[in-house]
Amino acid sequence: MSASSNSGQIKFGTDGWRGIIADDFTFSNVRRVTRAIAAYLQAAYAQDRPVLISYDTRFLADQFAHTAAEVLADLGWTVKIVDRDCPTPVIAYNARHLNSAGALMFTASHNPAPYCGIKYIPDYAGPATTEITDTIVAGIESASDAPGSGKNADRISYFDPKPDYLEFLYTLIDVERIRSAKLKVKYDALYSTSRGYLDTVLEYCGCELESFHAYRDVLFGGGMPEPKGEQLVGLVEAVKRDHADLGLATDGDSDRFGIVDEQGNVLTPNTVLLLLARHLVKNKGKTGAIVRTVATTHLLDNFAHKYGLEIYETAVGFKYVGAKMRETAVLIGGEESGGLSIVGHIPEKDGVLADMLVAEVIAYEGKPLSQLVEEVIKEAGGPLYNQRLDLHLSNDHKAAILDAFTKNPPTSIAGISVKEVGRKDGIKLYLEDGSWVLLRPSGTEPLMRVYLETHTPEKGAEIVTEMERSLHQIDPAVV
Repeated sequence: MSASSNSGQIKFGTDGWRGIIADDFTFSNVRRVTRAIAAYLQAAYAQDRPVLISYDTRFLADQFAHTAAEVLADLGWTVKIVDRDCPTPVIAYNARHLNSAGALMFTASHNPAPYCGIKYIPDYAGPATTEITDTIVAGIESASDAPGSGKNADRISYFDPKPDYLEFLYTLIDVERIRSAKLKVKYDALYSTSRGYLDTVLEYCGCELESFHAYRDVLFGGGMPEPKGEQLVGLVEAVKRDHADLGLATDGDSDRFGIVDEQGNVLTPNTVLLLLARHLVKNKGKTGAIVRTVATTHLLDNFAHKYGLEIYETAVGFKYVGAKMRETAVLIGGEESGGLSIVGHIPEKDGVLADMLVAEVIAYEGKPLSQLVEEVIKEAGGPLYNQRLDLHLSNDHKAAILDAFTKNPPTSIAGISVKEVGRKDGIKLYLEDGSWVLLRPSGTEPLMRVYLETHTPEKGAEIVTEMERSLHQIDPAVV
């Protein structure tokens, strides 16, 4: 989420506020946001509870964190700051475990190196709800950007969040089963916070491990800390070269996962969600609802129906998935962008856990990962094919499209009848044959995102052609 340097323009998106370092993400604005968060804390928590602060590997992220710590200490809060960069799920777990007033996490997740960000994680260990972030944002404009006095350093201490998190993580995975499998694993840290965490867990679980890029580089090797195909070329090559069982990666703050099978295929998050849903039911005897966002595969719906599980659809953003996890028993919740959590875990996405669960699947099944993927897709009635288009359109054009599709949605697309129109987040067209199309405008960029899922690539291409043509034909001047 980008923002103007004007404090009134700082906004929290689906997962906090993000901006460009030294442009809008400045020490001045960090102090303003921290004081706005402190005003929320004052109303929500007793001041005898500590506030935790953490940060990722980005340029100045540690200094932004210390700036926030000084501000909070001046306001009377006891502050516990991590002793090194730390994964988001780790500080989230500790926010609950240490009975805190929540945590501030300085991260821009998978965004490019020029970005930094801040998210507030309440004591329930999941993303802040819209109600909480709206309260925080409402206080930013009037918040002071004055530097901290530095006189209350005695209220600030350092701590290691790793031991308690790892102890908890080991209760969620079958360590002995993974050890018995003697897996050969390649791990690309992508210069992220998962180094020293995921590799530690893999070695503890007896895996033969080779790690790459497991050190801090604020420029992320000239790439992005995003575990997608274009960033995982070296990992794919290493898996294929050494005939490894799988390759693993995380994004910058380790809340998203990246998985490579033994053939060098980078698995989609949709596939991993399906694979782990079956694993939890079949191999671990777990039950509960499945929660997915509007942009995530409907193969999860097919799987849920087959096993008699509830299925819930939420708006985009893990805060909505996390909210459902706090309301009801959830087997697995996730999103197509690469985040998931499971029954028994915190309501926050966790790339370290996700990666280890995939290793656990292989250990339980004793089959190559590619074969397991093929089996579960077939069982769920697949394959289905997903695409996402990012159409560069003005804000007026985006508004005109939403207005047109709200007032007069199409009755068919590419010759397939529209049976239902959803408005949970953007406009979602559910088609008669089980395909779907989602139109969702970006809140921060001049983009209209179009997601779709179809039964064949050919039908997907037809839908893409028709959607591009029809959206460009809508007149921005009508709104």
